This record gives sequence, structure tokens and C-alpha cells, in this order.
Amino acid sequence: MFSDENGFFEAAIFQTIGTQPIIRSTRFVSGGCINNTLKIETDHGPFFLKWNDDKDNDMFEKEVLGLELLNKQGVISLPVTLGTGRIQSKNYLVLEYIEKHPPKIDFWEAFGTSMARLHKVTSTKHGLDHDNYIGRLPQSNSLKDSWIDFFIEKRLEVQLGLAIYNNQIDKEFAKKFRLIYAQLPGLLPSEPPSLLHGDLWSGNFMSGKGGNPFIFDPAVYFGHREMELAFSRLFGGFDKQFYQSYDNEYPIEPGFEDRIDVYNLYPLLVHVNLFGASYLSGVERTLRKFL
Repeated sequence: MFSDENGFFEAAIFQTIGTQPIIRSTRFVSGGCINNTLKIETDHGPFFLKWNDDKDNDMFEKEVLGLELLNKQGVISLPVTLGTGRIQSKNYLVLEYIEKHPPKIDFWEAFGTSMARLHKVTSTKHGLDHDNYIGRLPQSNSLKDSWIDFFIEKRLEVQLGLAIYNNQIDKEFAKKFRLIYAQLPGLLPSEPPSLLHGDLWSGNFMSGKGGNPFIFDPAVYFGHREMELAFSRLFGGFDKQFYQSYDNEYPIEPGFEDRIDVYNLYPLLVHVNLFGASYLSGVERTLRKFL
């Protein structure tokens, strides 16, 4: 059980539900490498609490906007947002607690089909009407007509500049990295912007009620859907049925396998800036492959 000497957990739940809860137990929930995450059992049922101590952080407000945008589409399940705010110098977000259930027989097919349907939600421009976060890093979503311009200016260059600032790479490395930009128009197919979860890896989905797929912890924007599929492959990938069902619902342009590494330059640079230079080896492999 977590120590709650100042009654923060109780206060967050009280502010969320409007009545004094009786907290019966608290349990750490794995997967929260950016924020603290906790399951709280109360007389009003279980809640999922996230919190951090960042003074000027609006991360949870942006997460709520992303969850609401994804939920609005009605194609895949997400946790319900119950409340967010700031108490005792802590930012908090209270969500519906999703119990894990054994996946239904067609879990991966349903998951792939649902993500394909989400990606069919389009916009006229790449980006979003507000910025948000990828992990704890700010993510700029300023609107662009061109995916390649957006990918370079709002994804790769931002992370590259941050890596230089943090002394993770030098200017010579950055100069070599930028040589790949000239190749992008011949590599990446042109498609309408798709609504993306934005951080789709194995830690951000689960089998919930009814054995159905649930997604959470989004970094939402409108972008190239192949970006999402590539990201899902970065740390081992999903079951092959996910990709087959996705392709049946929304066929992928030929040659995707050759483009995966290019898209994943972004999440790899994010990991360099979040966790250190050990992730540079993946960036270097991609540069050797294309340059």
C-alpha cells in the first residue's frame, strides 16, 4: 500500500466524485514510466489515478482532450475520464479503472479492424488544433498541408534539436541525419491525414471488459497512418492477425516494410531524449540503410 500522509489520494477522489470516499487499498500499476500510476479501491469502486509534481504541466489536460477525441469516433474502447486537477502541488488525472480480462478469440482481428477504422477518420491538414505530449516531451502539432513537411519540421527536427541541446548528439551527427530528408518524397506515399493514437505500442493497449481491446495514453494528432503502424512494430510488434485485419479493412500501400525504419526515426529520437543515447544505435542503423 502506498503512503498517503497528506490525504492526496482521498482528496483527488473526493474532488472527482463529489463525496468523501473510503479508501480500502492502493496498488501500484505498472507501465507508468512518466507519471505515477495507482489503482485505488474505494467504497465507490476502483479508480485509476495518475499524478506528477510538475509545476507548469498541462499534460493531463491534453491527455483528456486526446482521449475525448478518440472516444468520439466510437470505433474502439478507451477508459472514461472522470476528473483532473491540481491538489497539494500535484497534478492528477482520475480515469475509469479497466480490469484486465482474457482476450476474446478474435481479439487481434478486432483490434486491427478498429485501428483501421480510426485511421479512416481524416482531416484536411496534418497536425491538430492544439499541441500535446509524447511521453513527457512537448509535441508540436502546428497544422501543415504536407505530411513530409510536418514529419520533418514538427517531428524529426524538434527531437533532433532537443538531442543536440541535451548533448546526446553533435552537430555532425545532425548534419548526416538531415541528408535523409531529401529522400522522403520518393519514399513516403501520399495519403489523407489519419487520426492517430500517436503512441501505439504494447504498453498502451490491453484486453479489457469482454476481452475487447482498449487503448490509452494517447499522443493524438492527424498524420500518416503508416507512422502508427510502424510505431507498433518498434518494440517487437503485435500479433500478425492485427496487421492482416488492418490491411483487410484499410489496405496499406505496397512497400510499407521498406518504410518502417524511416517512420521510426521519430520515436527513436524521442527515446534518446527521454532515456539516453543507447537508443541512437537504432537511428544509426536506419541512416546506414538509406544513406
